[in-house]
Amino acid sequence: MRIVVTNCNTTQEMTEEIVRGARAAAGPGTTVTGLTPAWGPESAEGWLDSYLSAAAVIDLLRTYDGPPYDAVVMAGFGEHGREGVRELVDVPVVDITEAAAHLACLLGRRYGVVTTLERSCGQIEDNLELAGVGRNCAAVVGTGLSVLDLGDGDRERTEEAFLAAAEQAGRAGAEVLVLGCAGMTGLERVVGEKLGLPVVDGVAAAVKLAESLVALGLTTSRAGSYAKPVPKRRVWGRGTA
Repeated sequence: MRIVVTNCNTTQEMTEEIVRGARAAAGPGTTVTGLTPAWGPESAEGWLDSYLSAAAVIDLLRTYDGPPYDAVVMAGFGEHGREGVRELVDVPVVDITEAAAHLACLLGRRYGVVTTLERSCGQIEDNLELAGVGRNCAAVVGTGLSVLDLGDGDRERTEEAFLAAAEQAGRAGAEVLVLGCAGMTGLERVVGEKLGLPVVDGVAAAVKLAESLVALGLTTSRAGSYAKPVPKRRVWGRGTA
């Protein structure tokens, strides 16, 4: 089984970190390939970045010419684009936001999301509502760290910021915590015991769900919402139809 994992930004180092987490979660016989958009934002933080990222990821998969793959994992927490990708490709598409929230709902009545900058909280809340799992979310809390801050090597500062935000989510009623950024992959092992709560990493959750869908022979329904795109001329950014 081959899974491609799409980073939502152009930072190759972050793609490599995401792939390490995805491979750690993957079962025997699963190959994980990371894809980095050729254009777009270096980090996705806010509505403009998110819409730009969505177009870049769709273009990345549209022009992909590597080995065939069995599923796509979209590694952008709260980012746009999953519906378009589901129309585009003929394999299961699992978004880390949905995956993490669905698994969190199996572990507790209400979950909380700990993310990066506070400006991303509203976007994540809207994304969870669209995915149908918003009602179980107790809080989305920012750490005040940017996406690029997560990759600067200061793990102690990141853990402290995460723990402070997690405590706030707990006070709001969260019984389970979700890592609200693909760049946080790996933190669940470090902070889970300190918090005394289950911590769900979206990348790992998405990989396991993707494996399950492929093993069950299931893929995106074409009856209605995710029907193949209507045939027509489309001009992409590089001038190719």
